[in-house]
Amino acid sequence: MSRVKKNSKFASVYMGILFFLMYLPIGVVIVFSFNESKLPVAFTGFSTVWYEKLFNNHAMMEALRNSLILGALSTFISAVIGTLGAVGLSKIRWRSKGAMEYISILPLMIPEIILGMVLMAFFYMMGLPFGMLTLLIGHTIFCVPYILMEVKARLAGMDPALEEAARDLGATPFRAFLDITLPLCMPAVLSGSLLAFAMSMDDVVISIFINGPKVSTLPIKVYTQIKTGVTPEINALCTIMLAVTLLILGLYSLVKRINQGEKTDEKQAH
Repeated sequence: MSRVKKNSKFASVYMGILFFLMYLPIGVVIVFSFNESKLPVAFTGFSTVWYEKLFNNHAMMEALRNSLILGALSTFISAVIGTLGAVGLSKIRWRSKGAMEYISILPLMIPEIILGMVLMAFFYMMGLPFGMLTLLIGHTIFCVPYILMEVKARLAGMDPALEEAARDLGATPFRAFLDITLPLCMPAVLSGSLLAFAMSMDDVVISIFINGPKVSTLPIKVYTQIKTGVTPEINALCTIMLAVTLLILGLYSLVKRINQGEKTDEKQAH
């Protein structure tokens, strides 16, 4: 028993040191975003002047607007494609179903730099002008698997008798999908959409390859400016993005917990 206690204390200390080293740079960025001085050397006093300058930076605000539009559109399109794809995969009984499921999540397994190069070559061959359209297609490609996996897991735990009962009562396949399947899958769609939106807002590598000269997203803007040195405005922006990301991940965990609770209730009902 004493050996177990010693091991548990050592594990706690080890994890504490690990988390401290991991999150120390993030804490420094947050602290210096409120620094009165422009030089990131010493904290001279508390101030929110860099947040004010950030919101008055028109180029940065335009990049933020582009990222929000891109994230919302790619997430919506991915939600439609991912949901329909998961429903279709759950209904087919082909021998190639396993291979199709593997291919559907392939964008998550391919390194981002490889996927970015492939998309750049493909868009060039297709003659598409690099800009918001290519960014939208590229972000949709790597956002679809997040939603597809969530919905597929939800459908695996759903009783197929519910949709069959609706069909027996005279509902068409499309009507049964709208009234039965889609409402039951909606928590998974929402949780996957939140995760996909966070990934879209955070992407740098793929966006650099398929971005045009007239469109700039927020991560690319931060990446290009950080080469000349970290300014307090970048620290303020990183702090805001961190807060928004944590909020999205918190909502994702909440929706995920609600989804798991509904699955438990369904199992208990049966």
